Amino acid sequence: MIAVGFHPEVLWTDWGLVWDNRSLLLHGLLLALEVSAVALVLSVVVGLFVAVARMGKRPLSSIAAIYVNVFRGIPALVSVLWVYFGWSIVFDFNFTVFQAAVIALTLLYSAFISEIYRAALQAIPKGQREAGLALGMHPARIFLRVTLPQATKIAIPNIGSMFIGMVKDTSTFTIIGLVEVVRVTQNINSTTFKPFVLYTAAAVIYVAAAFAIDFLFRGIEKVLTIPPSGWVANVVGGRRKRRIELLVKGMEATTS
Repeated sequence: MIAVGFHPEVLWTDWGLVWDNRSLLLHGLLLALEVSAVALVLSVVVGLFVAVARMGKRPLSSIAAIYVNVFRGIPALVSVLWVYFGWSIVFDFNFTVFQAAVIALTLLYSAFISEIYRAALQAIPKGQREAGLALGMHPARIFLRVTLPQATKIAIPNIGSMFIGMVKDTSTFTIIGLVEVVRVTQNINSTTFKPFVLYTAAAVIYVAAAFAIDFLFRGIEKVLTIPPSGWVANVVGGRRKRRIELLVKGMEATTS
């Protein structure tokens, strides 16, 4: 008969193991963030092009729609295996683990981000574009200077959520050998056999990263408001103010 009970001592024992391996866990988190950051930049660029294409005319809009629906339906695990093993055979080129992880995330999340941008672009009143054309502005300039900045402000919160999802999805890339948080946890657990402590620590690390990313993107969102506000705007504005003060002092010194 199996004895069932609550063992509170498990909740506070062996936590020194996490501290002893903090450098390995931190390195795993930094690698996950690095992969996700590179993939996020590429996903935003690709997603924006796909969004514009989908809002255009056929056959470009149809191709963009197929791209979005295909990659929104592929799991991250299947995507990275397909890139790491399948593409290496097709293109006769061996991708590194880092490259395969970035490509897999870009393919998946560019599809989601394209829909985010498409909704954001459609939320901008068409009258602004018409007003720009009436003033003699080129359509590309209207898009880059008027429409895109407003759409980006609308899209930023959802892009931040996508970044959190990217960081979490790196945990599935242990299958190709990406040494991020979960892979580090598995390696430590294979020698210490303390799964509860280690995987709880991994969960805490992911949650802490999610809070930090959310805080960062909220700051970026406030920077895009008029007038800019928030801690990011204060940091940027403070540096700009100090540069102006130094420039003024330098001019005063040369004239005196």
